[in-house]
Amino acid sequence: MVYVDPPLAALRTGPMPACVANVRVGIASWTERTLLESGAFYPPNVTTPADRLRYYTRHFPVVEVDSTFYALPAERVAKAWVERVPPDFVFGVKAFAALTQHPFVPARLPPDLRTALGRALARQPRLYARELPPEVDAEIWRRFAAALAPLHEAGLLGYVLLQFPKWFPRSAMSVAYLESCRERLPFPLAIEFRDPSWLATYRAARTFDFLRARGLAYVSVDEPQGTPASVPPIAEATSDALAVVRFHGRNVDAWNRPGVSVVEKFGYQYTPDELREWQPRIERLAGRTRSVLVLMNNCRSHYAVQNAKELATMLAAGALGRVTG
Repeated sequence: MVYVDPPLAALRTGPMPACVANVRVGIASWTERTLLESGAFYPPNVTTPADRLRYYTRHFPVVEVDSTFYALPAERVAKAWVERVPPDFVFGVKAFAALTQHPFVPARLPPDLRTALGRALARQPRLYARELPPEVDAEIWRRFAAALAPLHEAGLLGYVLLQFPKWFPRSAMSVAYLESCRERLPFPLAIEFRDPSWLATYRAARTFDFLRARGLAYVSVDEPQGTPASVPPIAEATSDALAVVRFHGRNVDAWNRPGVSVVEKFGYQYTPDELREWQPRIERLAGRTRSVLVLMNNCRSHYAVQNAKELATMLAAGALGRVTG
């Protein structure tokens, strides 16, 4: 059977909040470049960031912010978001790269922090947190938390995503680092791994028990399998308050290839059958926690929007829909 896209006009139907029982479905970026270029979702007269966010909230009840991974967020931006969304909307916010042991571009730091780095470090094309002066590292954590305070105080911060790289294996040092994250960020934290050692058969239960004991939400993922950076698609709730599911696409060849573009890596369109694999898993999560947030990160053109709407429709037609119907 050949999968045929629905008419692009169908992506604009609504308002249709993708919320079924305690499950909210959305996408990982409402301003992703190829989505805007496609013209498939936003009407031609919706052109400003503020209008796009308002329009987005008519269709989806949750969004994930990924720009915060590349640069520290600003408190004034978070305050503006609070004013533009309805009170039942929630944001997921991806942690700044330095907080999850990813490299970051020092030129994107605020000027005073670049000065505090010293000339040699500030001129580097990229840095890791371990290379930072302790006082700069501490200030980065403080500013990140302060910038999100308006969202948290308004009840709009669903989670902070701590997505750890494939060089973050399960070890005593890594476990201690997770403990420190919990102490430094007073928000709901969602933990995503890219190293499969956390989910190896003999370690998975211990990993889930560790997260559960600390109220940390495990991020269940759908992603390419069979690479050194592949985590199995296990749906698990480790927090009574929150479960997060993220769909990364299934581009196996691009998943672990150095230098691949974000569009190529995540630009995958799920078929209805592939989405349907997750319907019973999401329904089980919904029965084990108060809130399930499902984010489509297959960001290319209209793929994430279309798949988010398709999945929400499936959930509404299934067991969750019968509960609320």
